Amino acid sequence: MKFILKYAFACVVMVIAHPAMAWEMTGTRSITLHSRDGQSLVVGSVNFKPQGNRIGVSVHMDDARFKDFFLSMKEFKCIETPDEVFCHVPYPHANPASVTPTDLAWLEHALMFMFKAPKEFGAKLWNGIYYRLELTDKGLVGWPQAIDLNMIGAPPDDKTVPPYGIGERSDIAPDVRWFNKLTIQ
Repeated sequence: MKFILKYAFACVVMVIAHPAMAWEMTGTRSITLHSRDGQSLVVGSVNFKPQGNRIGVSVHMDDARFKDFFLSMKEFKCIETPDEVFCHVPYPHANPASVTPTDLAWLEHALMFMFKAPKEFGAKLWNGIYYRLELTDKGLVGWPQAIDLNMIGAPPDDKTVPPYGIGERSDIAPDVRWFNKLTIQ
């Protein structure tokens, strides 16, 4: 019994002394969309740069992965899928462009999309997709939520507060959208 207690104590000390390495928001990381049929598509990158007590974020989408669509008098960068046309909609207003491990809102706002049926005419801004990000030990994982992109047509009064809070987003049933997950690794 004494041996077992010593062994258990040693295991606890090792775990405390060597905690699991957490994924860090540093450098340039890939942005990948994951489809419900198991495919992955790297669509861009995000650069993380220390910025005081926050981390600056700069998103770059890879235009070669997108096709130009002219919808409702505006050009969109889109991906055609079997079910829908999926378009990136970058947040159009000045913002802090920074995050913390517990506040990923401005990065989430840089990764908004909209979808429409291939045969529909024009942009369907009420069909917005917002990927709610979670920090994991392997990177950031985003799950799609529904938003109305018409809400960001005009600049907000307070540019430091992200407009899409919890009350402006709705969960989406799994596998309803073609791209059902977004990762940053």
